Amino acid sequence: MSRFLQYLDGILKTCDFPLTRITEIHNGISETLEVSAQNPCQNCYSVAKTFTMTAIGLLYDKGLLRTDDRLCDILSDELPESGMDERWHTVTVDMLLTHSAGLPGGFLDIDCNSSLDFTEDFLRYTLTYPLDYTPGTDRKYSDGAYYLLSRIVERLTGMGTDNFLWKEILYKMNFQEMAWSHCPGGHVMGATGLYIHSSDMAKLGQLYLDSGMWNGERLLSAQWIELAKKRCYGLDWNEDGTIYYKGGMCGQKLMVIPAQNRVVAVQSFGGNTAVIEHAARDYKE
Repeated sequence: MSRFLQYLDGILKTCDFPLTRITEIHNGISETLEVSAQNPCQNCYSVAKTFTMTAIGLLYDKGLLRTDDRLCDILSDELPESGMDERWHTVTVDMLLTHSAGLPGGFLDIDCNSSLDFTEDFLRYTLTYPLDYTPGTDRKYSDGAYYLLSRIVERLTGMGTDNFLWKEILYKMNFQEMAWSHCPGGHVMGATGLYIHSSDMAKLGQLYLDSGMWNGERLLSAQWIELAKKRCYGLDWNEDGTIYYKGGMCGQKLMVIPAQNRVVAVQSFGGNTAVIEHAARDYKE
């Protein structure tokens, strides 16, 4: 076991919270600390948003999409016939990526609400739900925005976000089994419900750490990665700007620590990942 994982293991022995596993990729070498035996393929909850954002980045790199493209132009023939607020026609891809599209906070949360709450047609439900504010004037975190991004990916590629990612990057990165929750209409949720190995969570972080390169092959442009970090597309920064990360419900976290050339992926069910983040930030070789 690496010194870093031994260090974290010692810290965890002093903590009283449930944590499943931690995967570290350091200088290209991957290793996993199994804290408690659980199914290896776990829901990473909102870390799924970083995968959906990456699919958007692939479309950006292919010239199929710009961040100022408008949602209603892309999904023009899938829009509800009535009941839409006209302000939806101003919503851009950038607004969806930054949670500034006008949706209320916590909207379309399948992890906390019954699917019956959203009707059988999630797209119509979302686009006819009353907007909480004028798009672009505020930011309220919701799963609805990333569901719409997933629908954009499907519209522009003719395949689900999961299948598109498999085709473009995941197979090349030797991902193991993966499953993604769908709405009743069969569309990938995009925002949550991604069941994955911690080692594969970490691989996505490594792709960002290496500016889009994987085993000598460019899979994602450095331009997209810099834009995603600057605009906080599916990524956040810690208080001192040394770690960028994406967290998920119940203690999931994917962290990239450039100064240490390290990626850390945490799977948990109720763990305090702030403890892990601070320990990783302060680690000295």
